[in-house]
Amino acid sequence: MKRRETIDQQYLRQTLEERTRRHFLRDSATGLGALWMATQSSNTNAAFLPNHQPDNPLSPVAPPLPAKVKRVIYLHMVGAPSQLELFDYKPDLKELDGQDCPQSFLEGKRFAFINGTPKMLGPQFPFKQYGESGAWFSDRMPHLAQHADDLCFIKTMQTDQFNHGPAQLMVHTGTAQMGSPSIGSWVTWGLGSENADLPGFIVLLSGGRLPRVGKALWGSGFLPSVYQGVQCRSQGDPVLNVSNPSGVSRADRRRVLDTLDELNRHAHETFGDPETLTRIAQYEMAFRMQTAAPEVMDLNKESAETLEAYGADPNKESFANNCLLARRLVENGVRFVQLYDWGWDTHGSNKSEALEFGLVDKCTQTDKPIAALLADLKARGLMEDTLVIWGGEFGRTPMRENRGGKEMAFMGRDHSPDAFTIWMAGAGVKAGYTHGITDDVGYTAAVDPVQVRDMHATLLHLMGFDAPKFSYPFKGLNQKLTGVKESRVVKEILT
Repeated sequence: MKRRETIDQQYLRQTLEERTRRHFLRDSATGLGALWMATQSSNTNAAFLPNHQPDNPLSPVAPPLPAKVKRVIYLHMVGAPSQLELFDYKPDLKELDGQDCPQSFLEGKRFAFINGTPKMLGPQFPFKQYGESGAWFSDRMPHLAQHADDLCFIKTMQTDQFNHGPAQLMVHTGTAQMGSPSIGSWVTWGLGSENADLPGFIVLLSGGRLPRVGKALWGSGFLPSVYQGVQCRSQGDPVLNVSNPSGVSRADRRRVLDTLDELNRHAHETFGDPETLTRIAQYEMAFRMQTAAPEVMDLNKESAETLEAYGADPNKESFANNCLLARRLVENGVRFVQLYDWGWDTHGSNKSEALEFGLVDKCTQTDKPIAALLADLKARGLMEDTLVIWGGEFGRTPMRENRGGKEMAFMGRDHSPDAFTIWMAGAGVKAGYTHGITDDVGYTAAVDPVQVRDMHATLLHLMGFDAPKFSYPFKGLNQKLTGVKESRVVKEILT
């Protein structure tokens, strides 16, 4: 017997049908045009379309090419750490400390806070070489230095953005403008999730603030919204409102979702909008997460020894907690885990940002947890198919920041897009290897520069995709993470 429509269901159906008739002529001009353009595309330019199960846009999909990486943990230090205080040791810069900056370093350059002729600024901390690789580390990262032979450095990263927001967007979406999918969204769209009860892309924050452009860094852009990053917390409910309200049982919640499911499926049958299936999948994922997420993200299930190794405390939010959660999440099949840690903007305008104070604090907060994460992944065999990435959005100048031609009260370096350091560890990359050489003062790439789009192409290659073909049809074009410029896989860093 067919169920009788309720008044609300009748109203929804009639409203949607009337809206479609009213907007048909307007929408058909662009909708039919887009269909025609799609038919004109040759097979060689066809967009990549992962073969997910029709009712499950997050179902796991095998990549088209052999892959060495199944999952990623990306550690982004929001604000751009100074490579000259951490990994890129320059003894010549130490000798130039306090001297006037050469005019050749200033001509034709854009700066955020440099006016007139600044002074050169030597490295603020002592450096040593570690491991068989002889990698340089400052004394600010003593725990991470013990993993020197596990890391693969790229010291000649370059970007064309020198302001934080656009540069962060460039690193995480491939473009400096808002509205494009993040790396995690692209990867989850291409591969799906290994755990049906958890999102494929999870975001964890620390440092007390959102990144400069906020949630655009983990948005799905023009991809279906089910692929956007899900922001979780390391204290309390992992997701806001994941628990049922007082007086609402799980059975009540199930009945509500069943009714919503009926309405959404009727809308999809009537109008064929794929975003409706996304909405159904998101509601169902949220329901399953009510059980799965609290279990996976409960740090009290870890031993006292593990909590101590990370410096984690289940009773407060911290970068240490997030590193431990990242291990738990990838261990449970989450495809892409993104950590953002605020506070790495080392200007000299106040004590909290200064190299001698702010940077020291940030290193203290992150050094031990990152080292523990690498050791933990390695001990559990997860490094065999997991890739860890660390970095910021650009580098720092070898000259001291000044404003109005006057030195600041504290030590600070300005933004520098011509050279910055990232490192990777784990599946598919050479351990104990350094790629690229900067000039004698660490200002620009001297040998083997690497663009952000090259890093993206390399990551996609490791996950089984050919970057030029990994695309999504939008606005008449096959959009790519690597954009319209030519990119290359940095084969020198690959195993």
